[in-house]
Amino acid sequence: MAPDDVKHVVIVGAGFGGLEVARHLAETNLRITIIDQRNHHLFQPLLYQVATASLATSEIAWPVRSLLRTYKTVTTLLGTVVGVNADAKTVLLEDGEAIVFDILVLATGAQHAYFGHDEWEPYAPGLKTIEDATAIRRKILSAFERAEREPDPAERAKLLTFVIVGGGPTGVELAGTIAELARDTLRNDFRNIDTRSARVVLVEAGPRLLAGFRESLSAYAQQALTRLGVEVRLQQPVTNCTADGVVIGSENLAAKTILWAAGVAASPAARWLQAAADRAGRIMVQPDLTVAGHPNIFAIGDTAHVTTAEKTPVPGIAPAAKQEGRYVAETIKARLRGGPTLPPFRYKDAGSLATIGKRAAVVDFGWIKLTGRLAWWLWGLAHIYFLIGVRHRLTVALSWLWIYVTGQRSARLITQGRTAPARDKTQA
Repeated sequence: MAPDDVKHVVIVGAGFGGLEVARHLAETNLRITIIDQRNHHLFQPLLYQVATASLATSEIAWPVRSLLRTYKTVTTLLGTVVGVNADAKTVLLEDGEAIVFDILVLATGAQHAYFGHDEWEPYAPGLKTIEDATAIRRKILSAFERAEREPDPAERAKLLTFVIVGGGPTGVELAGTIAELARDTLRNDFRNIDTRSARVVLVEAGPRLLAGFRESLSAYAQQALTRLGVEVRLQQPVTNCTADGVVIGSENLAAKTILWAAGVAASPAARWLQAAADRAGRIMVQPDLTVAGHPNIFAIGDTAHVTTAEKTPVPGIAPAAKQEGRYVAETIKARLRGGPTLPPFRYKDAGSLATIGKRAAVVDFGWIKLTGRLAWWLWGLAHIYFLIGVRHRLTVALSWLWIYVTGQRSARLITQGRTAPARDKTQA
């Protein structure tokens, strides 16, 4: 047992930010506990590739215990956090256990946001977890299987219509990959249907795709999707989702597969602390990433509303979470040393990347912008770099090379099981 005078740091969430805090504090004289409701760390930027049968789940997820096994001061707990008692300095778990902390780091991530229409979730699943990805993969592949046996042309057309709601990076990547899956990978596998007749519709309420990118790159993304056969609908918000399709404005579009990529909401961490939050539920943190009134509680990643030097929100991407995690770890170390406090957190923009199918992408590093195949190779190298372990880097690289050359995707397995249940919004 650790001495009573050793400070206890509790980290809620084993995403990019949470792991970064744990690793950078592991060599200090601290007791560290990291809690997550899943036993694996997930590389979310490639989750859509599991959903579209390009990669296997084991290629983008790693057991948290394995990742932290060499850090003897770090304890990993599998549990669902349902609340925080800031006065008693305890984290409350679903099973009734309370974990006492001296310093708390909330890195609880985000969930799907349906803009007040949570009743749409059963018909338009989002993509945040491995369970989401395997359920979506089952939904997409099963649609082709059902269409192969469907004698009614109208019902067959409905089965072969795929609607993606949201024109951000996830929506663009899903639309491009599903179009290639239908027009390339599956075209010789069926006898009663022509998979190339599948209709892929990308719906965006705003004036352009990839709103966080430069306008020229957004225009390129739209042109690349159109070349793949994707129908892009701009400035047309979805007003309803049902089991039989979507309503876009006043138009009914029949479709059996609807995927949600339109927005996210933060975990309920702000409610746990009764802290000020933005419209998405992210905690409005102080310049040092602490929660107002709680100098011993930090919030990072998708849990926190952090602004850049230009007062714009820091994007909810992996590099940002990792930067915030390192900053929090260094702040905690500075406190232990009793030295001067660190200057306020400043986000360093690492650039934005999005892929459109297997041969095109857009890259914006500020000082340079790229499109096309060169951008795709750079996108691939960047993602391989951030994967954990040589084996995973090699297997993903080989899988992508195989898809690039042959068009075939090896992870086309329809696993049995029910669609993942709706999330409990009181937990994280």
